[in-house]
Amino acid sequence: MVQAPTDLQQTRIPTPALRSTRTFLVLFAACAGQFLVVLDVSVVNVALPSMRADLGLSTTGLQWVVNAYAIAFAGFMLLGGRAADVFGRKRTFLFGLGLFTVASLAGGLAQEGWQLLAARAVQGLGAAVLAPATLTIVTAAAPAGPARTRAIGTWSAVGAAGGAAGGFVGGALTDLLSWRWVLLINVPVGALVLVGAVFWLTESREKTGRRLDLPGASLVTGGLAAVAYGIVQTEEAGWIAARTLLPLLGGLAVLGLFILVEARTKAPLMPLKVFRSRAVTAANVTMMVIGSASFGMWFSMTVYAQNVLDYSPLKAGLALIPSSVAVVVGSKLAPRLMTRAGAANVAVIGTLIAATGFGWQSTMTADGGYLMSIMIPGMLMMMGIGLAATPLAALATAGAEPGDEGLVSGLINTSRTMGGALGLSVFSTIAASRAGDSAAEVDLTAGYALAFRAGAGLLVTGAVVMLFWLPRRTEH
Repeated sequence: MVQAPTDLQQTRIPTPALRSTRTFLVLFAACAGQFLVVLDVSVVNVALPSMRADLGLSTTGLQWVVNAYAIAFAGFMLLGGRAADVFGRKRTFLFGLGLFTVASLAGGLAQEGWQLLAARAVQGLGAAVLAPATLTIVTAAAPAGPARTRAIGTWSAVGAAGGAAGGFVGGALTDLLSWRWVLLINVPVGALVLVGAVFWLTESREKTGRRLDLPGASLVTGGLAAVAYGIVQTEEAGWIAARTLLPLLGGLAVLGLFILVEARTKAPLMPLKVFRSRAVTAANVTMMVIGSASFGMWFSMTVYAQNVLDYSPLKAGLALIPSSVAVVVGSKLAPRLMTRAGAANVAVIGTLIAATGFGWQSTMTADGGYLMSIMIPGMLMMMGIGLAATPLAALATAGAEPGDEGLVSGLINTSRTMGGALGLSVFSTIAASRAGDSAAEVDLTAGYALAFRAGAGLLVTGAVVMLFWLPRRTEH
């Protein structure tokens, strides 16, 4: 017989303070995971010269230290989003973070270039599994309404801060220790977050009965890798050479095949029906624009500071701290502005502010001063990107149907990272084609300036698309 609880056996109902503390811990664990995976997109930038000297990497190999991670990250993120729905958000988070941490250890101990590239690719796979779970954990922890919007704003700010902090963290570790520590630092941090997540997170999943679409994941990743490889080849071979066109056209064909497979399979990785939502489709397309600009910005600013202005890795990282602060401020300011001006309007305004910064940066010179050539334009670029990313993520996740939250979270992350991988390839190729074989500071500066002009044009185009395509309503 079941007895009613006595005074000493009363059912414990969490107090608001306890619920608030637990919510904070859940958000902290999820955001810490997001910070790590975004940090590792850019943390290696200032360490690339040291990696080249130590492991004998070619110029193309250096680009693949960045792209191996970014492409695996983007290509498998849809799979990670679906895994979070099928297997559970906590389990997926723990697996992804564990894989990411082990791969970081392998990369930090690499003795050959191929070992480093392989470790970076596995890191990207771990990040792809982890990142979608972080957003679904965040949205599940906060109730719908302003609280959820603020939580997404925090998640966006932390992700943006991870990308922004990469230059400083990488520079400090490379100068004070060695390039290996830009990867090894993930091991103790990842272990601590893993322990916290075990105790703080609770399991949740959708009762969908769906399976994972491994063929779809392989096709989208292979297609993205081939397209990025083709773009990189244009630096040496030009746009009409066979070694450029074959991977480009082949990659596009594979991506087309991916869409056909997804339309016919019973359990697609990316159900095409999600794109019936105007919010989901428009937010993902424009997030690709934001991602391509932000990834290209950090890479180009870092190499400009080191190759032209002769900054040390640490000094280059310190120089970008104001930009890092600006992107966090923009991300945290966005939710407040969204309640007044609407999510779509804030995204447009942020994109135009970023475009202004890119245009300013394109006036850079070989003897530029820090204030006018790095700090102010960098702050404008990152403030605008921070303002734009939060409403785009909010619009996309608000447009998800029940059971598709993990998928849509993975999709918005995929769009940002895929745009970043392709944007990095395109902007670095533009800069290299303008500079040619010259190592003169004037020619290098002209190449970087042209890349920033291209970025400004892309952002203005993106702002126009947002103005007419994003839903004209505020998502709370």
